[in-house]
Amino acid sequence: MVRNWAGNIEYSTSDVRRPQSLAELRELVASSPRVRAMGSRHSFSTVVDTTGVLVSTQDLGLTAEIDAGRGVAVVPGAATYAEVGALLQQHGWALPNTGSLPHISVAGACATGTHGSGVRNGCLATVVEAIELVRADGEIVTLGVDDADFPGAVVSLGSLGVVTRLNLRIEPTYDVAQHVLLDVPSEVVTESGAELLGSAYSVSLFTSFARPDTVDSVWRKHRTDQGPSPSESWGGRTAEHAVHPIVGLDASAATEQLGHPGPWHERLPHFRSAFTPSVGDELQSEFLLPIEALGDVWPRLCEESDRFKNALQVMEVRTVAADRMWLSPFHERDTLALHVTWVSDWARVQPALAALEDIVAPYDPRPHWGKVFTAWDAERIAAAYPLLPRFRELAERLDPEGCFTNEYVRSLGVR
Repeated sequence: MVRNWAGNIEYSTSDVRRPQSLAELRELVASSPRVRAMGSRHSFSTVVDTTGVLVSTQDLGLTAEIDAGRGVAVVPGAATYAEVGALLQQHGWALPNTGSLPHISVAGACATGTHGSGVRNGCLATVVEAIELVRADGEIVTLGVDDADFPGAVVSLGSLGVVTRLNLRIEPTYDVAQHVLLDVPSEVVTESGAELLGSAYSVSLFTSFARPDTVDSVWRKHRTDQGPSPSESWGGRTAEHAVHPIVGLDASAATEQLGHPGPWHERLPHFRSAFTPSVGDELQSEFLLPIEALGDVWPRLCEESDRFKNALQVMEVRTVAADRMWLSPFHERDTLALHVTWVSDWARVQPALAALEDIVAPYDPRPHWGKVFTAWDAERIAAAYPLLPRFRELAERLDPEGCFTNEYVRSLGVR
């Protein structure tokens, strides 16, 4: 029995392979009618599931390399952001952003459109400059930013091949100081939410709606090479001790706060790599809306929170810059991200999720591919992703027999 990290998904196969070399991986893929790549298993949906073979690339023996002249790091797809971050920092380099969790694999995060926060920061896939994968016939294909198919290759839901390496754009290292505000009035988010979310390099709002008129905490991550830290309180108060995103939980798992500067890879995530991230016993959903919807959707969430907060642990509100990748949830629009951590009880979550989906429905939401959602089918996905036909054509060329398809991508009309 193989499950995802949260334990809510039992994969439809127990056939997990860990090839020891690229040659072994190529032979395995070419001889298998159905294959899906398995990364850190942090998806809450069935995006990774297969009735065929699950392949882990952790044992391929690939190593990360830094090309300082080009400002590029070549990293194994199975590497985690914690591993990549430590290596880059050791050599004086950095990524422009990370996700909330450093525990996730680079290939999996990029394939599903995973992101951090920042009005000018794209999702994690936007720093990919080339991607190497093993296609269905066992051949190795590399697509770079100058290839016409590249915008369809990075956020691909694992439907084009098994990703072995990625080239990531890097920059000189920098420090980040993290400040937390408590009890910011909800009306501030309604009236000046875009300004608040843009008040630092990376900003996240956390709330349980226990008090709908107040946001529990606002986490602002400031690059110290971009001037003084923000001082505006936005009607709240500065936290005098470290806090967890969920009120009342032990803050030891959270990254350092109180304005103490530190390396980018130890501040941009919300959680330390040595600890179990978030709660560890949870379900997650996320809906991506046009950023212009904030002033309208936020008061609705506050007013109607009784419809969903019974199953809610915390909601995180972030921003993500637009990109041009065909299956990216941020395709050609600056985005407001509503990330929800639910209790680990589907019977409670299901009606709460339906209520939340109903509330955000008027705002043209897109669900995160790796989270739990129910109100989307192939027709709705097609309407949200105008370049989906181009992706299907690319997938047909690279994988004509559907080796990398599964029920998830078929049900959503991706293949």
